[in-house]
Amino acid sequence: MIEKIEALLSEIEQLTVSAPEEVETARIKYLGKKGYLSSLMDDFRTVLPEQKRETGMRLNELKQKATEKIELLKKQFEKNSTANPDIDLSRTAYPLPLGTRHPISIVKEEICDIFKRLGFSIAEGPEVEDDWHVFSSLNFADDHPARDMQDTFFIQSDPQIVLRTHTSSVQTRVMERTDPPIRIICPGRVYRNEAISYRAHCFFHQVEALYIDREVSFADLKQALLFFAREMFGEQTRIRLRPSYFPFTEPSAEMDISCNICGGKGCPFCKHTGWVEILGCGMVDPNVLENCGIDSKVYSGYALGMGIERITNLKYQVKDLRMFSENDIRFLEQFQSAY
Repeated sequence: MIEKIEALLSEIEQLTVSAPEEVETARIKYLGKKGYLSSLMDDFRTVLPEQKRETGMRLNELKQKATEKIELLKKQFEKNSTANPDIDLSRTAYPLPLGTRHPISIVKEEICDIFKRLGFSIAEGPEVEDDWHVFSSLNFADDHPARDMQDTFFIQSDPQIVLRTHTSSVQTRVMERTDPPIRIICPGRVYRNEAISYRAHCFFHQVEALYIDREVSFADLKQALLFFAREMFGEQTRIRLRPSYFPFTEPSAEMDISCNICGGKGCPFCKHTGWVEILGCGMVDPNVLENCGIDSKVYSGYALGMGIERITNLKYQVKDLRMFSENDIRFLEQFQSAY
């Protein structure tokens, strides 16, 4: 057995390899569970008692020499792997390109932040809704055009289920389960059956606000709108309210802001009027309050809603609505410094 050990010691001393994988092959050969050293350990039990001391010492020497040789060969290839002249390890890491938030997300968060400063909290609800929360509870008549398949996506297996056309459905859900005062904003995606073009899409995003309490007036609504417009578009922004009609508010109004491009002097963007429409608003119709279990003789409130794409268009002067959903990196990279 001593002769075998001596032969292996000589073999290990002269061992050379030409590739990193050969180092692992050599380790298995000499030190593995089925390697030479393991086999000699099994044979050690048959060695005569008077030879055990010397044989054991030589086995330990063989194990130590084999381990040292394998480690030396590993370091040799580790050293060679870092010797590539094309890599300068003293340089800092190459910068990785960072992504950016979507412009819709940037503007949505800015709108929500403004209303949070007025005491509003965020409320969310399902995008797949029922007729009651989208239409009936909000005072829509049975023959209202919004109920037509040309305007709304209905679920074929159940006509009472629709893709919500506005986030007002979140307002009705909150009013049903919450006692006034209520002060919420409802951001989210909505769907309408419209032809896709540079100015319209079959889905878009809204932020709606609702305030219900005792003695809420139209003056409260106007002041909130003025605060929002100036925080969003600048201190010099003026607002204009025009009478309008919505089933769920009475009285109702459309709100325009002075054009933030020409300052209200008139330009092609505002069609030379000096004004740009941005949202609809009004006092919550008493029927809506009663439908949701709120006493309209005690409480009143206002509601408003705006399309986030519309505000984003105004803020960043994006001319084509489709660009928001095309995921064109060249377009999205323009907003890296927008926050």
